[in-house]
Amino acid sequence: MSYLSFKKDQLINLEYSLDREFLGTNRGGGYCSSTLVFCNTRKYHGLLVVPIEKFRGKNYVMLSSLDESIIQHGRDFNFGVHKYEGTYEPRGHKYIVDISYEKAFTVTYQVGGVLLKKEILMMHNAPQVLIRYTLLEAHSSTLLRLNPLLAFRDIHSLSKQNPVANTQAEAVGDGVRVKLYPEFPYLYMQLSKSANFGGGAYWNNNIYYTKEKERGYDYQEDLLSVGAFEVSLKKGESIVFSASLEEANPKNLAKDFAKYLKERADRNSFEECLQYAASQFIIHKAGETRIKAGYHWFDSNMRDTFIALPGIALSGSTAKIFEDVLTSTQKYFYEGLFAKEISTHNIHPEYDADTSLWFFWTLQQYEKETIKSKKQLWKEYGDTIKSILNAYKQGSHKNIRMEANGLIWSDDLTRPLTWFDAQSDYGAIVPRNGYVVEVNALWYNAVCYALALAEEAKDRAFLGEWFSLPETIEKSFVETFWIEGKKYLADYANRTNKNTDVRPNQLIVCALDYAPINEKTKKRVLDIVTQELLTPRGLRSLSPQNPRYEGVSVGNVYVRDKATFNGSAHPWFIGFYIEAYLKIFGAQYLPEAQAILENFEEELNEHGVCTISAIYDGNPPFHSRGCIAKAKNVAEILRAQWLLSQMPATL
Repeated sequence: MSYLSFKKDQLINLEYSLDREFLGTNRGGGYCSSTLVFCNTRKYHGLLVVPIEKFRGKNYVMLSSLDESIIQHGRDFNFGVHKYEGTYEPRGHKYIVDISYEKAFTVTYQVGGVLLKKEILMMHNAPQVLIRYTLLEAHSSTLLRLNPLLAFRDIHSLSKQNPVANTQAEAVGDGVRVKLYPEFPYLYMQLSKSANFGGGAYWNNNIYYTKEKERGYDYQEDLLSVGAFEVSLKKGESIVFSASLEEANPKNLAKDFAKYLKERADRNSFEECLQYAASQFIIHKAGETRIKAGYHWFDSNMRDTFIALPGIALSGSTAKIFEDVLTSTQKYFYEGLFAKEISTHNIHPEYDADTSLWFFWTLQQYEKETIKSKKQLWKEYGDTIKSILNAYKQGSHKNIRMEANGLIWSDDLTRPLTWFDAQSDYGAIVPRNGYVVEVNALWYNAVCYALALAEEAKDRAFLGEWFSLPETIEKSFVETFWIEGKKYLADYANRTNKNTDVRPNQLIVCALDYAPINEKTKKRVLDIVTQELLTPRGLRSLSPQNPRYEGVSVGNVYVRDKATFNGSAHPWFIGFYIEAYLKIFGAQYLPEAQAILENFEEELNEHGVCTISAIYDGNPPFHSRGCIAKAKNVAEILRAQWLLSQMPATL
């Protein structure tokens, strides 16, 4: 039995099967994704979703779905599933007898004496998806009909019936090519065996996306069919369907599928699944190696890249992944800081208060995971390090600057400057202007680590300029953030007061290699974080004891964003939580740390199959919300496992 598998008695329940989604990626930013039963519930679902450089490199849904039918003795059994207002039609999920997710996402259908297996592979580094159909069992002549439903639209929009769409399909080798609108590339749909194509074009109107309805967006779409393929199958025979932006050689499709399937990594354990999930965030685009922040709708950004990179790098050739990604990030280093967004189309870069400081933390993990020397790191990144520190110290960007007390002050009334980045028409949903706790902890860590690197490299000029600053920062940090009466750290402080919300950002202070607080203070912080924020799915973004706490993230975008940063649980903090405890208690904490990580294993069969979702409700049963796969969540669970492996067992 497959490690990731689902049976008929589960799948027949649409509430169960529609809440679980699979994901395959092409390592270029594109993907293939739907629910377990191929009933699309999001506008982001599709069998071929790929970036189109002509459209600023954004993702576009080309092939939305592919309805399969088995035809025997003149009877048509449609395996498709679509939701319309008040009904599902057809209801092909009732024919599914088994689903597994090993090297490929695999579905087995049974109707009468027919047993049909479907396997899906998203090609790596190509705008192509391959689907292999194998007729495992049949007692009479069998036809397979494939009806593609096309969207040709941006992932954030919806397709509507219109008179300008080109409904004509042009013949190519064992298939057709279509281009619904002039500015788009062709979509090639081909088979490894000659088939009949026809039936005429029609619009499949008012397909209903339940997740979009829940999120307060437009939720009905019209998809275009330009015709269907029909091909005969014999028992034991396989055929391969290809959808691609490039013409394929039909003679090679079967061979290519078998070759690429064999090369795929196994997913037979918790760790193998995490490593595979992590590898899906590594994308090669515009000559760069990037980390995609999440699927389906996130692009690459610098903060999530730096936070996720150490864990993602553990999924493959660690040193090479670090080097490739860090080299690519240098292209977005301007005026002493790393830009917020990673995109060759970004003309006017913006900067956040914490992003460039995460770079130092990433280098620390690079050193640990690859045994890179401090001297070598200074040689490679010393100039970048100096530029960043000077930009903060000199206040090169007026909204982010070091003040006389050694701390970093950041403020911007137009947008958030930390990872609490949700905003409405009225500004940040959770304003954090002033001295921010994790920004200043990262600042202290950055200065101390830079001094350690410079010491190893014998850079006397740098040491002479910066050696006295850590003491100043440490003194100011404690005075500014420690709340004596409450025994924990303020989330932020301004000229007149300290914010007393119990939030997880103070935990980062305890996990850093260089922390501006002592061990006694760390233990007090960890106590309140454990008591009020820890859940089986991560740390809440706000204590339930706070009157602004939101324990469930449902509703329109504003309501959901408010909950995301006022109560939702965030898995990525678990890596820092475990690291902080290991720093204080060492190997004796291993059993508890292992138990925390085991909580996430069951999640691999939940919302996003074989991956970790963006957020979870702060209230039991901690239901998954947001995107189905978040890079820093997967990464920090992987890194936490690595930290445990480096810790000697208790004697």
